[in-house]
Amino acid sequence: MQIVLIGTGYVGLVTGTCFAELGMDVVCVDKDKAKIEGLRKGVIPIYEPGLDAMVEANASAGRLKFVEQLEGTVEDADAIFIAVGTPTRRGDGYADLQYVYAAVDEAAALAKPDAVLVTKSTVPPGTGAEIKARIAKSHPEAVLHVASNPEFLREGSAIEDFMRPDRVVFGTDHTKAEQVLKQIYYPLEDKATIFATTVIAAEIIKYAANAFLATKIAFINEVADLCEAADANVQDIARGIGLDERIGSKFLQAGPGYGGSCFPKDTLAFLEAGKRFGVDLSIVQQVVHSNDKRKDELADRISSLVGPDLEGKTIAVLGLTFKADTDDMRESPAINLVNELHERGAIIQAYDPQGMEEAEKIFGNKITYCDTAYCAVENAHALTVVTEWNEFKAVNLEKVKELMAAPNLIDLRNLFDPQRVRELGFTYSSIGRN
Repeated sequence: MQIVLIGTGYVGLVTGTCFAELGMDVVCVDKDKAKIEGLRKGVIPIYEPGLDAMVEANASAGRLKFVEQLEGTVEDADAIFIAVGTPTRRGDGYADLQYVYAAVDEAAALAKPDAVLVTKSTVPPGTGAEIKARIAKSHPEAVLHVASNPEFLREGSAIEDFMRPDRVVFGTDHTKAEQVLKQIYYPLEDKATIFATTVIAAEIIKYAANAFLATKIAFINEVADLCEAADANVQDIARGIGLDERIGSKFLQAGPGYGGSCFPKDTLAFLEAGKRFGVDLSIVQQVVHSNDKRKDELADRISSLVGPDLEGKTIAVLGLTFKADTDDMRESPAINLVNELHERGAIIQAYDPQGMEEAEKIFGNKITYCDTAYCAVENAHALTVVTEWNEFKAVNLEKVKELMAAPNLIDLRNLFDPQRVRELGFTYSSIGRN
C-alpha cells in the first residue's frame, strides 16, 4: 500500500509515521523546506513522546520518506491523506480551508485514476461534498474517490492513540474508497472498532466528539465553582458521577479551562457550521462562553491570596503548555493568565519543561524565563501551577517555601494534597477543594 501524507504538522507527522510502523510505504510532503530537511536529519519539529525513535526506525527501514514536492510522489499513491492546518478564520470563527483546497487542487492534477483522497484534517460538515464539486469542475478528467478519516489523537499520547485506538472512523460514498481504507486499517482490526459511514457523518462525528468532551470539561469546572462555595471536594463529585458508566470518568478533571489546537478551534467551527445549516447549537455556545470566562478569571485567583494590587509582586508560573507531555501552547490557559498578570503590573517568572521556546515567541520580554521550577519560585509572592507536568508533582515543597518571598500557592491542577501543603505553612488554593 502506497500512502502519501500532505502536511507534516502534528497530525500528519504522527499519522504518516504510524502508517509506516504498520508496514506501509509512506511519503510525507510539506512545502516547508527547512522542516523537511530537519526531518530527513531526524529533527522532529514537535514534542511527542516516542515519536523521534519511531521516525528514525521507519526512515532507516525505507518505509518513511520526507519530500518537499507532491509531484513525483503522488502519481503511484493508493491513498492521499490531507493533513494540513484548518485554523480558525478571523471574523466568523469558521475553519479556514484554504490549505485543504490547495492540497486538493494539486493532488487532483497528479493522482492516478481510482486513487482515494482522504481528509485527515478536521473539516466542517459538507467539506467532502465541496471537494468533490471542486475536483469535478477544475479536473473533470480526474477519477478520485473522496473520503473523510478524522483523527482522534491526544497530544502527549498520540502514538498510543493511533496504534491502540478506541475506534477508527472513516466516511466514504464509494465502495473502492471503503475497500482501500479497510485495507489500510486492517492491522488495527483486532484492537479497535472500524466504523465506516458517510463522508458528512464522519465530518460531524469529529466535531461532535470534541464538542462533547469540551462540554464535560466546562461542566466539571462549573461544578468545581459550586464545590468551592459549598465546601465540597470536586474530586469526590467527579469520582461519584464518573462511576456511572453512562458518564465515565474521563475529562472530569477540574482545572483552568481547556486549550490546545482542537477544542477551542473545533467548538467555534462547529457553532458556525450550525449557523450555516440553520441549527442553534446553544449548548456548545455556552461551553465556549464558560471556558473563555474561566480563563479570563485565573488572575483573580492569585489576587484572592496575594491581594488586589499585584503591581511589583513576583508571581511564579509553573507550566505554560496547554497540557503536560507536549510543547503546544495554542490557546493555553497560561496565555490568558500571563497577559493579565502583566497588565496588572506583576513580575512573572515562568518555567515549563518543553514550552519555553514557544513561550518566548508569544510573550517576548513580558516574563523571565527560568531553567527550573526552583528558579521560577525564587523570591515569588505566589506560585501558580498551570500545567500538570509530573515533575511539578515531585517538587520539594519545603525547598519551594524557603525560596519564596511569601508562601502562597495556587494549584490550578489539584496536584498537591491540601492538608500536607497547609501543614508546611502555605496559604493554599486549589480548584473546587475548599
